[in-house]
Amino acid sequence: MREPSKPKPTTPRRTRRAPSLLGLVWPFIVVVLVQAAIAGFSIYTLSAVRAYVGGESQWSKGQKNAIHFLSLYADTRNDSYFRAYRKALAIPLADLDARLELESPEPDFDAVKRSLVAGGNHPDDVGGMVWLLQNFGEVSYLKEAVRHWQSGDATILELQRLGNEIYAAVARGGATPVAIAEWKTEIFRINQQLNPLTEAFSASLGEGSRFIKNLLIAANVVTAALLILLAFWRTDKLVSQRQTVERALNAERERAHVTLASIGQAVVCTDNGGLVDYMNEAAERLIGQRLADVAGVPLSLLFGMVNEGTGKDAMPLIGSIVSGKAAETDSAPCRMLRLDGSSVTVSFSGRPLQLGGSSAGAVIVFHDMTRERDFIDRLSWQASHDSLTDLANRRDFEDKLETALRRLAPDGYGHSLIYLDLDQFKVVNDTCGHAAGDELLREVSDCLKRHIRGSDILARLGGDEFGILLADCGPDEAHAIAERLRKGVEDLDFLWNGRRFAISASIGLVNVASPETSLEETLRSADIACYMAKEKGRNRVQVHRPSDLEVQARFGEMDWVRRLRAALEEDRFCLFAQEIAAVGPYGRDGAHIEVLLRLRDEEGHLVPPNDFIPSAERYGLMPQIDRWVVRRAFATLAARADRVDAMPIVACAINLSGATFNDEAFIGFVRDEFASHGVAPETICFEITETAAIADMPSAIGFMNALRSIGCRFALDDFGAGMSSFAYLKHLPVDYLKIDGGFVKDMLDDPIDRAMVEMIAHIGKVMGKRTIAEFVETDAIVDALRDIGVDFVQGYAIARPIAFDAGTVLKGGRGISRRLRVA
Repeated sequence: MREPSKPKPTTPRRTRRAPSLLGLVWPFIVVVLVQAAIAGFSIYTLSAVRAYVGGESQWSKGQKNAIHFLSLYADTRNDSYFRAYRKALAIPLADLDARLELESPEPDFDAVKRSLVAGGNHPDDVGGMVWLLQNFGEVSYLKEAVRHWQSGDATILELQRLGNEIYAAVARGGATPVAIAEWKTEIFRINQQLNPLTEAFSASLGEGSRFIKNLLIAANVVTAALLILLAFWRTDKLVSQRQTVERALNAERERAHVTLASIGQAVVCTDNGGLVDYMNEAAERLIGQRLADVAGVPLSLLFGMVNEGTGKDAMPLIGSIVSGKAAETDSAPCRMLRLDGSSVTVSFSGRPLQLGGSSAGAVIVFHDMTRERDFIDRLSWQASHDSLTDLANRRDFEDKLETALRRLAPDGYGHSLIYLDLDQFKVVNDTCGHAAGDELLREVSDCLKRHIRGSDILARLGGDEFGILLADCGPDEAHAIAERLRKGVEDLDFLWNGRRFAISASIGLVNVASPETSLEETLRSADIACYMAKEKGRNRVQVHRPSDLEVQARFGEMDWVRRLRAALEEDRFCLFAQEIAAVGPYGRDGAHIEVLLRLRDEEGHLVPPNDFIPSAERYGLMPQIDRWVVRRAFATLAARADRVDAMPIVACAINLSGATFNDEAFIGFVRDEFASHGVAPETICFEITETAAIADMPSAIGFMNALRSIGCRFALDDFGAGMSSFAYLKHLPVDYLKIDGGFVKDMLDDPIDRAMVEMIAHIGKVMGKRTIAEFVETDAIVDALRDIGVDFVQGYAIARPIAFDAGTVLKGGRGISRRLRVA
């Protein structure tokens, strides 16, 4: 079999974590970093441009000084001017070397840096100048400036050549006026060539620096704008998130308030100082104060709290919850003492609120126990009272009676117990219905209340039975009260739908003076006294006297009631079977038996039915016993049917009591047993006594017809014992007549008994009913019965009763010659 799939575990919803500080400010950090990067780039670029502008100034100044000092050297041939010329010319020559090295395929950056430093540039500016020339060298303005710079290379080199020639000529002594004039002319020409290049270089570099500055400013402005937009977007998002969170918090707060306001429990919230922060409507009603009036007021000033069990003040427990010293706590029932002086029973539970490890107040829930207490009181009342009459019920009455017996004083008056049973209740209930019966019980209850003492306890014990406990009441006074009750019920004028009923009561009275008297003995004595009052003519008071022989007989019957109920509970009944043999033409293959009931007592001894059946019939136990017999007999028949070696039973007779006729559920019970055990209804013959059938003919006829309709048969047992047997026989739908054994056993010696047997056999043949003779104890009686024409015989001459179970050995068969004799 495929194993059922297990439900998949539900994944719990993940709770969104609170955002961290970095998660909130990272966009602003990015903004700052980007802006700082752009600002640094701009500063670095502008610094490089500034360095180029300064370098250009050094370059221009160097060439001008070189021309100036070379011109002075030509005029004066003073070596100091030539050295000044050489020093000034070294600056543009160094710049030339640096640029040429950068323009090479694999530049030597160290050489470039040395050349630029030699060109008068600050070492800290060299890196920026190289970076700018490499990355912005193709920018139009800077490219134009470099082109003018490159155009001056030839002129600078020519100036260097001219200076070397002049220096060499002076050293040879060839500085003639003519040569000097030529040198001056050449110097002037070179200066004329360099001035436009210097100006163009300076102008282009200025334009380039301004372009780069404007470009960087624009980039910074655009970046700042973008960063401002980003900051606005992020801020708007944070504000939206905050608003969303606030709306959610407000919704949750509103939902919590609505929930707390709608629940039936009283909820009070306090801060960590015990001041009231919130109360729902239930709390306002319970405490008797409005939140608007007590907000911020210490909780301890609104009410007091006292433990109902111990009487101790319960407010310190609430204080420990508010302060966070106590964890979640449930209280025992307490009395809440309100400011208006009233009080109410409540229970409460509380839990402190913790924020960051410290107490932030508490939530305390109060439960009003008023309705619960009322409900418990009602249940308690219903458990101890009769709902129809509002009198004490049997359980409560027995408890109070037992208590009174335990407290019985040896030297006191003693107690008296009255057991009252209505005589005409069944008539009223059956003819007018249960509503009339209920009204009669209520009127009788009111009547009894009027005729007892205030200290007496009146109870309805069940049905139409009442009990009255007269505490500390002697025999004479108790008898007077009992007579007063009897007379009060007799005088009761009960009218229902225009019909009057005469009501009376049978009363049993028991006087109890000994503390050793048990509850069971007292109740049983009162019950027997009441029963005897009914048997003696009803509407009378019967005083229980333990010495009466009649009372002792009733005690024996009551004891049998207890024993029979115990036997039913402990399944100590058992069945025996006695065979019935055919002496006429009706023999069939198979056994014909009658099941007989026996009881095993507490010691395991068999008890014959005559010892317990009268008590069972008197106290209404026979319907239960009949059900047990039917169920066990059917189960045994079903078990025998499964055995191939067992003699089949073709007819099984089962005795039923007259009380079973009025058991409306018995017919349904028999149908269910047939269906449950698979027993054929044709094999079952129910036996009923003649006296029981005649006592309630309509019920008996209806009962028999109902079971005959499904196939069952019936036998009229002890036929001939009743005075009206023949008059009623034609109305009873029976299949067998069982001749009373009192006629059979003495029929050979008493001609009247023989005549009765012959007459019954003749009537049976005339009416088409078969006859069975009981108490057949000798073969001579068997022969006589055969001669008379009796169909079946049963008795010790045929077989003794044996235990009836699945293994019982039965012979059965056709004719008396094949009967089984059992010792």
